[in-house]
Amino acid sequence: MYQEIKINITLPEQTVNLIEQMSDKGNISRFVEDAVKYYIEHAGKTRLYEQLKQGAVKRAERDLKLSQEWNSLDFQA
Repeated sequence: MYQEIKINITLPEQTVNLIEQMSDKGNISRFVEDAVKYYIEHAGKTRLYEQLKQGAVKRAERDLKLSQEWNSLDFQA
């Protein structure tokens, strides 16, 4: 079980109005909780994808050289 902690946040009035319209029966806390969880999950996946992409680009030259070396060994055998 988890403990709920009350926090105060400041948002533009237009944002609060949108949250009130979108939240079920005015349950703003639940809406914000779901939105934060969704954002964290999505941002985490996006960040991981970018890290994998950057790693692949960083290692591409090395991997190409290795591939070419292995291909030349295949032709020699």
